[in-house]
Amino acid sequence: MLQIAASLEYKSEHPLAKAVVAYAAQQSVRILPTQDFTTCTGSGVQARLHEESIIGGSLSFLAQHLALPPAIVSQANRLAQEGKTPLLFAKGEQLLGLIAAADTIKEDSAQAIRELQGMGLSVVLLTGDNTRTATVIAQQAGVDAVLSEVKPDEKGEIVRQLSERGRVIMVGDGINDAPALTYASVGMAIGAGTDVAIEAADVVLMKSRLSDAAAAIRLSRQTYRNIKENLFWALFYNVLLIPLAAGVYAPLGWTMNPMFGAAAMSLSSVFVITNALRLNRCRLYDARHDKRRTTAITQEELSALAAQLIQKEVIPMTKTMTIEGMMCPHCEATVKKALEAVDGVASADVSHENNRAVITLSAEVDNVVLQKAVEDKDYTVVSIE
Repeated sequence: MLQIAASLEYKSEHPLAKAVVAYAAQQSVRILPTQDFTTCTGSGVQARLHEESIIGGSLSFLAQHLALPPAIVSQANRLAQEGKTPLLFAKGEQLLGLIAAADTIKEDSAQAIRELQGMGLSVVLLTGDNTRTATVIAQQAGVDAVLSEVKPDEKGEIVRQLSERGRVIMVGDGINDAPALTYASVGMAIGAGTDVAIEAADVVLMKSRLSDAAAAIRLSRQTYRNIKENLFWALFYNVLLIPLAAGVYAPLGWTMNPMFGAAAMSLSSVFVITNALRLNRCRLYDARHDKRRTTAITQEELSALAAQLIQKEVIPMTKTMTIEGMMCPHCEATVKKALEAVDGVASADVSHENNRAVITLSAEVDNVVLQKAVEDKDYTVVSIE
């Protein structure tokens, strides 16, 4: 199972896939060549090995392709509650097993989040991971709000809408983060991240530490303050001395020797350069002088924003279900009634001739729920797309 899982994940750039491949390498497991590798964004991956289909990914993704034993579903939910991400793998119609992967929080991340919050910034976790895992990680990290099971395009849309309310900094490292990095006021890519994320970002954190994000903000604020100081003193200085050098105040007996004028202009440049050089003394990792400048966003506000996004972007949506066992119009009516009884299903167009049901949703409905509704009527669900 580990060999097939690692062979399947070998071509993926996802951090969880890399974790599986790295573990397989530690166990001296040989990677097998696969063909027709494809990624289902935010769900899983699939390929062919020795002319047989292999798939891997989330619980809901595997449930679309084969019936999952209740024990596996229960174990996957239990692992998710512990903050782990369950990855299921199958070969053909056979479920091979489950691998749990966990995002370990770096030592400085919790402290970096506290520092960002001390600056008056809201820290929001946007992740495609399942809700249980995301909640555990968010509690450990101490973020202000969390939004889980978010697809890449939804990440970008949420960041875009937040950007309309104020400045937004997006920190990411993967392909899925690239749209959000582009929409953000400032995109920060982790140095060890993918090339796509680095290209989409405005700032690259070379040491791959979240504390460098706080340090970058401190340096930016200090630089902006330095620019304003230099502009003020340069303008103030010239407003006083240029009229004096031009003889505007001569009737009052105020004049300037050209020698002193030249020295004064040189002194102006020295002052500006010296003030700029003070940035070398900026303590990037010292949070004692941080000042709060913005208002934090609450979990309720973020959830409301996400609800608006889902209503605008995802609904209505359709799913196509392939069903075996329907023989007549009576079967069609039975399946149609069963599907339309599910909360979130607006309508179902069922055909026994094509062995297919096209389902229109008014809300997000898990494929497992749809599958159970049909199979409770003694029909077999082959796939859900």
